[in-house]
Amino acid sequence: MSDTDGRRWHDMGGQSAGEIPQEGHDFALWEKRVDALMVLCGGKGLFTVDGLRRALEDMGEDAFEKHSYYERWIASVNQNLIEAGTYSLEELGRKMDEVADRGATYGAAQRDG
Repeated sequence: MSDTDGRRWHDMGGQSAGEIPQEGHDFALWEKRVDALMVLCGGKGLFTVDGLRRALEDMGEDAFEKHSYYERWIASVNQNLIEAGTYSLEELGRKMDEVADRGATYGAAQRDG
């Protein structure tokens, strides 16, 4: 998109997108969890739809094109929760390490715990 048309890179409105798949999408469990997290946190006032959209638009064209729909949304949720002071990057990193140490799969975590 040109710098003169007034659009940012993520604004696809009115442009040809090609064929639209008509078959249904069976959502993965983690995708459903992202959706539930968005609803729960939004309902508690931890962020707004505008805040989520801003984080999506700020992630940059490469990240936006590289990640799936729900990968972009969980990144946006995370950014908004950090900005709200819900947790810090350091706390998130420690928790992610704890989860990784449990095992690569839910079954492995259950056997070890």
